[in-house]
Amino acid sequence: MIHFVGAGSGAADLITVRGKKYLEKADVIIYAGSLVNPVLLDETKGGCRIYNSAKMTLEEVLEVMFQAEKEGKMTVRLHTGDPCLYGAIREQMDVLDERGIAYDYCPGVSSFSGAASALNLEYTLPGVSQSVVITRMAGRTPVPEKESIESFAAHHATMVVFLSAGMLDELSGRLIAGGYAPDTPAAIVYKATWEDEKSFVCTVETLAQTAKENNITKTALMIIGDVVAHHSYERSKLYDPGFTTEFRKGSDIVE
Repeated sequence: MIHFVGAGSGAADLITVRGKKYLEKADVIIYAGSLVNPVLLDETKGGCRIYNSAKMTLEEVLEVMFQAEKEGKMTVRLHTGDPCLYGAIREQMDVLDERGIAYDYCPGVSSFSGAASALNLEYTLPGVSQSVVITRMAGRTPVPEKESIESFAAHHATMVVFLSAGMLDELSGRLIAGGYAPDTPAAIVYKATWEDEKSFVCTVETLAQTAKENNITKTALMIIGDVVAHHSYERSKLYDPGFTTEFRKGSDIVE
């Protein structure tokens, strides 16, 4: 059996209880060494074979899985954050499907959730934004043309931009070209939930300047939108005394 496990956004204690149990029982672990906290590997059982996929190709990763299956071993494929985002898991699962090898997927805490926690941020403030766009700039890995930064910016929704810390001058220009005002609130969160986490609130126009002043060149998320400012939002209807829900009747009396 192969378990794809989300390691969480950085802090070792943010892995799920289920994910931790899989790690403790694993005979073979293949982990994304460039981003997964190595502390998670400290409590593996004796004899567990550990591979760093940062130094491996897809074919080499799969060969380790195939060999473990032949030996009747349990494998954990440990990805950073929640591997449903930029985790390259589907290409692994498709080959396992072809081979008839059983697997499952244990979700994790994504870095976009970790970044919100760094800023005590709510992405979906009533009356401000009720949608979150998770995207990235095109670099060595392309992005479909229909998913341009400009097209997303036109909606003025909250935007979380992965894998783009080295392209912030271009990102700012494209956000503004798409419709965000230059003074739209923005934030940069470096290594969310790690011990050396840093967060900086700025504007769309000053993203590159803020990163340069604080020596941020990689391993950071950018958050764009008015929710960063934490103000001018409406009260939640769910907890409004005058709002009737399945569990309580609303009242016209508001103290």
